Amino acid sequence: MTKTAVFAVVLFLSAGPPASYGQTSPRARTLVTEAVNESKRVTLWGNTRPEATAAHDRGKVPGGFRMDHMYLQLKRSPESEAALTEFISQLHDPGSSSFHHWITAEQFGEQFGLSQDDLAAVTEWLESFGFTVNHVYPNLVIDFSGTAAQIEAAFQTQIHYLSVNGQQHVANMSDPEVPAALASVLGGIASLNNFRPQRMSHPVPSYTISSIYQAVTPADLATVYDFNPAFDAGLTGKRQTIVVLEDSDVYNVNDWGVFRKTFGLARRFRNGSFRQVHPGPGLTGTAGSCADPGANADDAEATLDAEWASAAAPDAAIVLASCANTNANFGAFIAMENMLTNGGPVPSVFSISYGGAEAQQGEGANLYVYSLCELAVAEGASVFVATGDWGAAGSDENATSAVHGIGINGLASTPFNVAMGGTDFADTYFGIPVPGPYWSSRNTPVYGSAQSYIPEIPWNDSCAGALLSGYAGFPAPFGANGFCNSSVGANFITTTAAGGGPSGCATGTPSVSEVVSGTCQGYPKPEWQNVAGNPGDGVRDVPDLSVFAANGLWGHYYVVCYSDIAQGGRSCLGSPSRWSGFGGTSLAAPIMAGIQALINQYTGSNWGNPNPVYYALASSQYGPNGNSACDASQGNSIDPGCIFHDVTLGDMAVNCTGTNNCYLADGQYGVLSTDNNSYQPAYPAAAGWDFATGIGSVDVKNLLISWPRPFSVVGSSAKAVGNPQ
Repeated sequence: MTKTAVFAVVLFLSAGPPASYGQTSPRARTLVTEAVNESKRVTLWGNTRPEATAAHDRGKVPGGFRMDHMYLQLKRSPESEAALTEFISQLHDPGSSSFHHWITAEQFGEQFGLSQDDLAAVTEWLESFGFTVNHVYPNLVIDFSGTAAQIEAAFQTQIHYLSVNGQQHVANMSDPEVPAALASVLGGIASLNNFRPQRMSHPVPSYTISSIYQAVTPADLATVYDFNPAFDAGLTGKRQTIVVLEDSDVYNVNDWGVFRKTFGLARRFRNGSFRQVHPGPGLTGTAGSCADPGANADDAEATLDAEWASAAAPDAAIVLASCANTNANFGAFIAMENMLTNGGPVPSVFSISYGGAEAQQGEGANLYVYSLCELAVAEGASVFVATGDWGAAGSDENATSAVHGIGINGLASTPFNVAMGGTDFADTYFGIPVPGPYWSSRNTPVYGSAQSYIPEIPWNDSCAGALLSGYAGFPAPFGANGFCNSSVGANFITTTAAGGGPSGCATGTPSVSEVVSGTCQGYPKPEWQNVAGNPGDGVRDVPDLSVFAANGLWGHYYVVCYSDIAQGGRSCLGSPSRWSGFGGTSLAAPIMAGIQALINQYTGSNWGNPNPVYYALASSQYGPNGNSACDASQGNSIDPGCIFHDVTLGDMAVNCTGTNNCYLADGQYGVLSTDNNSYQPAYPAAAGWDFATGIGSVDVKNLLISWPRPFSVVGSSAKAVGNPQ
């Protein structure tokens, strides 16, 4: 597959009645030019999960085993893909006549789709094996369903049961094969398995540095990141919709109301609302591909996403869009696909707090995510994605130690989404007392106690972090006498840390399972990712931005009203200090989505991919070498005009074993490193942009007043930011 074809992310499938071919492009040249010959086949590389091994194999599923709502991804011609790339660039270029002239999904298909003959060739081939073609989406995604026997006959791969970490899964055991005649339009199958992206939330850990907790409430968030001048000016998210994408409903819809009432949001911001939807592929049909998932083991993620999006944009409409997972698809993807293409109003902001490493997902699934985000920004929607909670060890989710080397979340690495990392507050590290300059001895009536901006460091719970190691009295985290190999450090053997790193395996196939290797390549660096500190590595780097995301190691975490006691929640009666506590970049994504909703309200416009503006503002602030006046370590002495707080102290390195990006020295546990033979931690904070925190965290007031106003906007209903009502 050529590089151009790899990034020609185009076709997908979801449920509902089969659509007509009226969503094809009349200008597209026909790519399928010969009859299908089943004896001439090619392999769709990168469409097998790394867990599909003999060690995990528990036998072939029955031939009648159903695989519903598989997504077949097509690819457009190189010239059509180049035209789409240029079109999206023009949508975000203030000097272009196309600036902010967003298009609909139907227009997207008409302008950048395949020919009717090409779509007919693919759907007829699927139907010839007995598959049901459920829906053809305007952005060239075909949703089809069938049995394991039909999959084996059509794609020459078997579906087997697998046992992985005590859980049963199903997956194809080899890359699918397709007729060579169709290869010019087939990009891959987004999923032939039921492995799902993982949620990015973490409860308060058992072992912490501080015995004094200063939990973060909505009032604290507003103080630390300077929301209050915006709120006072009426910039509260009015008439904005934020969609949090989930594969679960909340356990109790009343939790959201209790959260808002307890923290004073309901009384002051009366336009805020919350509802749950299960979007189908069309406005007038059945839900089809989207079944109501109910509340399940991911209901904590759904709850905290909805509550904290509302904390950041308290007058916005919070919509939880959820679909049940199928044997071949992730419910949150189904929900997003349908909301973008079903003909209804397209939300201005999406947030997703799940992840899977590029090297785990495979080329087909990575291209699917790329395509979804590509369509979203063409329609003017902004997509915020959590970078992950395993440092730069994306393939080692929920592990005690990294073994697969450096890798990142493939849901966050596309050039069309904002990748959100995470920080921690550094007051405990600096030995600043509570109460003191940052936290009051008393709560306000809405439980606020933060008094100003608080110094920040990267969120990192691992013994491999240099700050934690030094704080514990060790000269280094690695080596036989290092912190990670000590009796005290044993309590902090974890990969839990804010995610970041370079894109490495968006395309291609690893030669070593789950490791960036073989033919792996990252997404090319977007032209807008040009700022002091960002390396000249030629690939997309994450994160873009960060906000507080810690889960309590240094004494700070987010309060969440989550009453599902069976899943680890707590009663929301009484003081919030007894409620559930969480951290994770899963909180950073909906909070920044809320901030974008304030921007959209202020400017009277959607912004599609806002990264070009974020990076332009950061370049202005940091110049060629960074800006010491905006160093986050200064806390409330930071220059009050800074748009971004530049986190320069600490790292998000995690402990590791093995030989993949692991500097062990002479200890059992080492530090994830860019060099196996020297201490090059992955990755430290530094002046300007860095892999640990991206551009840094934000001052909301300064971000708003610095944001460019579209030339088409003549005014705003809100008062100037900073002027009290």
